[in-house]
Amino acid sequence: MASLFRLSHNVNQFRFISTASSLLTPDSKTSLTTNHHKNTRHVLSLLRTESNPDRILEIFRSASLTPDHHLHRIAFSVAVATLSNNKHFSAVSHLLDGFIKKSQPESFAVRVIILYGRANMLDRSLQTFHDLERYEIRRTVKSLNALLLACLSARDYEEALRVYSETPEKYGIEPDLETYNRIIKAMCESNSTSSSYSIVAEMERRRVKPRASTFGLMIAGFYKEEKYDEVRRVLGMMREFGVHVGIATYNVMVRCLCERKRSREAKALVCGVVSCSRMRANSVTYCLLIRGFCNEGDLEEAMGVFEVMVRSGCKGDSECYFGLIRCLCERGEFETALVLCRESMEKNWVPSFSVMRWLVNGLVCSNKVDEAREVIAQVKDRFSRNVDLWNEVEADLPR
Repeated sequence: MASLFRLSHNVNQFRFISTASSLLTPDSKTSLTTNHHKNTRHVLSLLRTESNPDRILEIFRSASLTPDHHLHRIAFSVAVATLSNNKHFSAVSHLLDGFIKKSQPESFAVRVIILYGRANMLDRSLQTFHDLERYEIRRTVKSLNALLLACLSARDYEEALRVYSETPEKYGIEPDLETYNRIIKAMCESNSTSSSYSIVAEMERRRVKPRASTFGLMIAGFYKEEKYDEVRRVLGMMREFGVHVGIATYNVMVRCLCERKRSREAKALVCGVVSCSRMRANSVTYCLLIRGFCNEGDLEEAMGVFEVMVRSGCKGDSECYFGLIRCLCERGEFETALVLCRESMEKNWVPSFSVMRWLVNGLVCSNKVDEAREVIAQVKDRFSRNVDLWNEVEADLPR
């Protein structure tokens, strides 16, 4: 019986590899060389539904992906996330080891450093950074910033501080704005936001002007630590440095308030700013407020903000629609949920299977079986991932 199982497993694995190879090798009709964009998306589709480490590695061998292409970078991120989440760290190493070759562009090493950090394999990020001479790759501030990002991804803030304090001098690298922003982010995420004042002072000494993004990180950190007097101090510093306090800065405060379930305060803040200045809320502002109210179960406020957003000519993002559809289903307002769902799917945004099934069941209970079938047909047409599940739901619908 055991030998029969092994035989069956090997046959299935062979079928998978044969299929992947026929789809991805240059001789096939859908070759990456003849239809690059389409096949890269196919690779992404395979990776998003695959968890077997051997099969993930086979997909990469067949597709010959590199980090110079945007979609390829997404594919690497998806694969590394899947492998590391399932504790297949040796497979991550197998995927990335040997990826850097002599005299390649620094961008290859930068990508590997970042991906090892995302896999929580910071030791490999550090090793890659320190081995760049061996590969005859010139080390610049890009590699330093990648290493700091790896530390942030791995949430090793002590290591980030060590890298920042030791590495620039050791390798003769001049920090830039991104370097300073990343170390400030490390301080803020580790509840040491007050230390970021010293970084701003160093930036001033080195004549690197802080940007709104720099101060936005500090504002978010002080909100997290509930040090609101410091938030006002940072706003004052922005004016001293000649940095415009615009809607992007207020959006940081709106996000922080909404994350703490204080969406009404966030709305009042926006209303106050808009009424007292020429500043206007933008799509980000509205979407933050809508998501905040949805997370607090305040459908009336969420729909009110949505209506204002539409009237102002701003457009919502996918999470905005998903949150509203979920809230409407919770309240039993399935017809309105259907309207927003149609709008969302026109933009190729489809909520999760659980929310969509909730909507379908609600439509059926409201004697709108035809509308329920329409929703199922649209989802099946656009996304093949849960077709079998939707077939089961459809089979249970009233005739």
